[in-house]
Amino acid sequence: QVQLVESGGGLVQPGGSLRLSCAASGFTLDYYNIGWFRQAPGKEREGVSCIRSSDDTTYYANSVKGRFTISRDNTKKMVYLQMNSLKPEDTAVYYCAARWGEYHSGWSVMKEYEYWGQGTQVTVSS
Repeated sequence: QVQLVESGGGLVQPGGSLRLSCAASGFTLDYYNIGWFRQAPGKEREGVSCIRSSDDTTYYANSVKGRFTISRDNTKKMVYLQMNSLKPEDTAVYYCAARWGEYHSGWSVMKEYEYWGQGTQVTVSS
């Protein structure tokens, strides 16, 4: 059974940090590109970051570039999203997603990913 499980969300003050984790099971993580998405109430789900399977190349949305860092540990089957300098507008449910092989439409396109986690809530508020 293919499964992705996010954890690490919570309530933090503006300027604070959180590290989200995505635990993968049921497949070999080495072959999969992993993306992080987020969705705030009333807003569209948007791509936050991704890490490519072949060479660990990373991509970030402009809104988080310089503040967030994605990484992976294939041995542990874990993907992480380190979030620093958090802002209230970062408040959302964060999802990890997995895709085998190369991207076609783009890393931030939801339909590119076949596996999704259940999401973890991140709230940035004073």
